[in-house]
Amino acid sequence: MYVPKKIFLTKGSGIHREKLASFEMALRNAGIASFNLVQVSSIYPAGCELVSRDDGLKELTAGQIVHAVFIRNSTNEPNRLISASIGVAIPKDEKAYGYLSEHHGFGENEQKSGDYAEDLAAEMLATILGVEFDPDLSWDEKRNIWKISNKIVHTRNVTQAVTGNKDGLWATVIAAAVLLP
Repeated sequence: MYVPKKIFLTKGSGIHREKLASFEMALRNAGIASFNLVQVSSIYPAGCELVSRDDGLKELTAGQIVHAVFIRNSTNEPNRLISASIGVAIPKDEKAYGYLSEHHGFGENEQKSGDYAEDLAAEMLATILGVEFDPDLSWDEKRNIWKISNKIVHTRNVTQAVTGNKDGLWATVIAAAVLLP
């Protein structure tokens, strides 16, 4: 049974006249272009250690099959703001799993997109932990409830936003949580 023991977060952006090439540029900028990425669903494994991007990349080899939760967004519309975010919610109980969430936005800056993804991950975790809350509360109000509940220990996000190229070239953003064996 393969359960990842480490995870790292990364993000990137790329611009090119071809959409696929702009995605490649975003992967390069994120440091993960040389791997065969396999997209997986949004579970943060129990007991998994969040490490830095640099430390995580040191454990990988070019061409390796790598599992990741990732989201991307692209535009060739001049001046169109796009974003891609991964939210993370880790439970206090190290034997319990957490959640990762993916979000891509249009017209959202990094702060707004990142807050949304982080809120979504925390909300998904809160529902399985039995933390009662009103989903219509603001992020800050929910965050206070989750802190008081003492069941969610850590939330964060990684987000990349970019404004579409003024000349209509393709712009792509990516955010990823890369799982390490």
